[in-house]
Amino acid sequence: MNAGGFAGLHPLVCFIYYAGVILLGLMLTHPVYQLASLVLLTALLLLQRQGRILARSLPYYLLIGGLFAIVNPLLSHRGRHILFYMMDQPITLEAVLYGVMTMMTILAVLLMFVSYRVVMTTDKFMYLFSAILPQTALHAWMTLRFIPLFARRFKQIELIQRSRGIDMRTGGPIRRLRNGALLLRILMTWSLEDAMRTGDSMKARGYGTAKRTAFYPYRMDRRDRATLAILGLLLLLALAGWREGWGLLTLFPRMETLRLGSFEWIHFAIFALFVGMPIVFETRERYRWRSSRRSA
Repeated sequence: MNAGGFAGLHPLVCFIYYAGVILLGLMLTHPVYQLASLVLLTALLLLQRQGRILARSLPYYLLIGGLFAIVNPLLSHRGRHILFYMMDQPITLEAVLYGVMTMMTILAVLLMFVSYRVVMTTDKFMYLFSAILPQTALHAWMTLRFIPLFARRFKQIELIQRSRGIDMRTGGPIRRLRNGALLLRILMTWSLEDAMRTGDSMKARGYGTAKRTAFYPYRMDRRDRATLAILGLLLLLALAGWREGWGLLTLFPRMETLRLGSFEWIHFAIFALFVGMPIVFETRERYRWRSSRRSA
């Protein structure tokens, strides 16, 4: 493999890491853990040179996550610590914290998928799953592929239709709605036709009728095996700690303290080491790159 850093590891190692991050991110809901996860994933994205994409996408991510942080205390009034009243309804500290924790969980998952898109390419995904689940792997790949593809096609359609005077950004609300519906109809028709052509093409080529070969010769070497063993051990230890109740913050019926216990700090270090593992590879790759440039 030519890719360096964390992306240069075997696809199975990378997939286990991202599956573990999303699993721990959904199970360990303590704010200290979630904050550490956000910091580590942001650092990873910066090392993977995704800072521009992160800056462009972060407002939308904050909007999605912020909705949960705002709506939850307005709808849920459980909790003993009343901060203030809004329209005769109590806004409790517990409900606010629950909304903020939900927001951080969503942000961590979204950041994780940005890094996943960089590391787990289509060929790696198909290499892992096409042999055991050929149809499901193809459907999953097409679904994931359609998300960025829809955005690119919509921009193309919008640009072309704007030259014909069809613009959903100008005019009254009814005109904008009508133009937007027209652009969406064109996008759906184009995408459905393309999906049918892709399916017919794959069927004509005999996809799924024999063992699929990979374009890249992925082989697990000593470094991959060592990394997989370390990640597996850290993940098992983190899950064992979760079974003991570590990494969780109980809000109802009585809110626990935010401070971590002595053993919980050890569990937190294991969690942070697991989430931050790719940073070690990316930092090493950057150091080697700068050293090679100085010596050249």
